[in-house]
Amino acid sequence: MSMSVIPSLLARHSLRASRRPVAHALHCAPRWCRGLASEVPPVTQTNRAETSLKRFWKEVGIETRDGKLAVTLDKRALKTPEGNKLALPEEKRLVATLIANEWDNQVALLKQHALPMTSITSRAIDAMDNEETRSEVRAALLKYFDTDTICFFSDRPEALAQLQRDNWDPVIAWAREKFGIEVRTTNTIMFEPQPAESKVVLDEVMQGFDRWQMAAMERATYTTKSFLLALALVHKQITAEQAALAAQVEVSSQIETWGEVEDSHDVDYHDVRRHVGSAALLIADI
Repeated sequence: MSMSVIPSLLARHSLRASRRPVAHALHCAPRWCRGLASEVPPVTQTNRAETSLKRFWKEVGIETRDGKLAVTLDKRALKTPEGNKLALPEEKRLVATLIANEWDNQVALLKQHALPMTSITSRAIDAMDNEETRSEVRAALLKYFDTDTICFFSDRPEALAQLQRDNWDPVIAWAREKFGIEVRTTNTIMFEPQPAESKVVLDEVMQGFDRWQMAAMERATYTTKSFLLALALVHKQITAEQAALAAQVEVSSQIETWGEVEDSHDVDYHDVRRHVGSAALLIADI
């Protein structure tokens, strides 16, 4: 895919998702992911925009400052909600381009859901170098492994069962072989937790993630409700589209049977791809 069309594709998902109210990009994360309500956030362009919800800048640019890429609003470097510089290494030029595109596409009123790359990049910078936060995030994500979407199979209808086998079996098989772990699956509502030994191995895997991979893992897990899909995405075993399809097999089956519900199924379709896509793009070195 040409790099020039990636921003427009991400914007398209954001536009379709805007047809109904959408919370902040980390709406499904625990409270500690968003900061305590009693804390007074630093004054930054990001916070100013979120408070006023109005566009206050005229020009958006990308500049190299101190050896890193900075997205600028009227020549002023963009900062994260915590007041840190939103500085990116040279190999993250695609991410910088997408962030600049997000801010340039804000016409008059700021649409927070249309800033998926800004929010996930800020999350990586603000939190994912802090070991205490990383430990809390890993523990929270491992809980999703116990209730992982792709570990609960259905016997019927057959169309749904086939979609699950086609989209889930390869990911489960990959995780078992790649990490040498046991992954329990079931086709009933009665299910015991995943083995403690498997969780130890997977925790060690996440300990080796850099800040970008950790932020991507977090968002992809919360979006797909699947630890294993997120892990496969971060390891570039599956694409964002494959992750989205696997996360929505039940919806796909319903649509095939009953048809699409406008302003519901179509919005969810784009919302999932917007979030999972931002996670995949964050870890791309282009």
